[in-house]
Amino acid sequence: MLGWVGFVPEQPVPFLFTIVALTGLVCGTVPSLSAFPPALVGSIIATVLPVMVRSIINGGESAGAYLALLTGLVTINLYYCRTTHRMLRETIRLRLENVELVGHLQEERDRAQAADRAKTRFLAAASHDLRQPIHALSLLISTLAVLGHRGAVQSADARDLAGKAKSIVGNLSALLNGLLDISRLDAGVVTVARETVNLSQLFYQLSNEFASAAKDRGLDWRVVESQLQVDSDPMMLKRVLGNLLSNAFRYTISGGVLLGCRRRGAAVEIQIWDTGPGIPADQHAMIFEEFVQLQNPARDRTQGLGLGLAIVRRTAALLQHSLKVISVTGRGSMFSVTVPQASTVAPLLPDNKSSPAGIAVSIMVVEDERDVLDVMVQLLTLQGHRVYAGRSAAEVQQIHAEAMTAGDAPVDLIIADYRLEDGATGLDAIQALCAHIGHWVPALIVTGDTSPSRIKDATASGLRILHKPITGEELYEAIVAACVGGEESLETSR
Repeated sequence: MLGWVGFVPEQPVPFLFTIVALTGLVCGTVPSLSAFPPALVGSIIATVLPVMVRSIINGGESAGAYLALLTGLVTINLYYCRTTHRMLRETIRLRLENVELVGHLQEERDRAQAADRAKTRFLAAASHDLRQPIHALSLLISTLAVLGHRGAVQSADARDLAGKAKSIVGNLSALLNGLLDISRLDAGVVTVARETVNLSQLFYQLSNEFASAAKDRGLDWRVVESQLQVDSDPMMLKRVLGNLLSNAFRYTISGGVLLGCRRRGAAVEIQIWDTGPGIPADQHAMIFEEFVQLQNPARDRTQGLGLGLAIVRRTAALLQHSLKVISVTGRGSMFSVTVPQASTVAPLLPDNKSSPAGIAVSIMVVEDERDVLDVMVQLLTLQGHRVYAGRSAAEVQQIHAEAMTAGDAPVDLIIADYRLEDGATGLDAIQALCAHIGHWVPALIVTGDTSPSRIKDATASGLRILHKPITGEELYEAIVAACVGGEESLETSR
């Protein structure tokens, strides 16, 4: 309106005031309206258009000059509007990115702090659980030493002490095997062998395995039969369900445990119900962490080690099976694993092959720990094997060379510790010994490493890996399997 009324070229002072006022009004809207350019354009049009129309109608000879001036004013302000708008957008973008970055940093900080707390809890629990069997074993050895000093070690005492020692070592092995399983899953060396799994067969096996536990605890153990078939790794799925069932039986004092399944579209949800104490809702995620036992603050080893659910979580993630927990405190819990339904029919399970007969072979052993080497040589010798043993490949080569000068000294198998002295590995030792012998022979790697990277490197060799601690029976079975497998491979190559 000001542009229309104040356009009076014949009156210079009011006309000049109008032009200055309109120019200031147009320029003043740039900072405030540049955030939304359409509003600025509308404001400029409403302000300048009346003046441009009056210039055309009443401008006379100066109409062209007025229009050029107004066009330049509009153009300059639109340019500054665009520039200011870009700056505002960039400022807002940077601010939002900073806010998002701060949020990510806080999340990473919280995650790092949680990982640090988990590591501290992990080390404290592992240290406690390792100390218990070692403490018992130390006392047992002291007892044996006292009896030996008195010369009163009877056969019955020896059998009793050996039984206790075996039980203690078994508990220690269970802990170390649990830690090893977690390391193997974290290292990504566990291979999934998917196939069609018949749930009726799997449920039948689990029903038999936990029947005695249900009877001992006086619990009702029910398995709902199913003819459904799923796509999974049968051994890994069985272990997941076995760990969940072990927890259910361990913490259920009265009532019972139920195993069944339900269709969920193209998937099958396998469910395990129990009437245990239940789990508070805010602790559902915590129970899948290592060494977490809500009902075992005293770390009683008879109630497990607290690694079962951690292994379940990692294994289910590897299988790409979803886990779910529903629990009511004081009434019980339901754990479920959702598995895709199979598209093919599962074949019948083959009969188990009989174990190969016992054999006595010639073995090269490389172990840099003197105590372990001495005990292994003694055990292998008692099992009837001929042993060439040393703390390095060079030492074993020298011993074998001396044996060859005295007569025939064949080698059927090499057993090597993975981590040896001077940065060498068992793989290096095996290659050196095979070069010394002149041909390749079957080999076993024995390792106490739980580092994911070392486990991955050892597994990549393709050799069978034995994880310490192992029993004499396990070592003997591995020797028989390696030698028989080696013979079959040689026959095939011929």
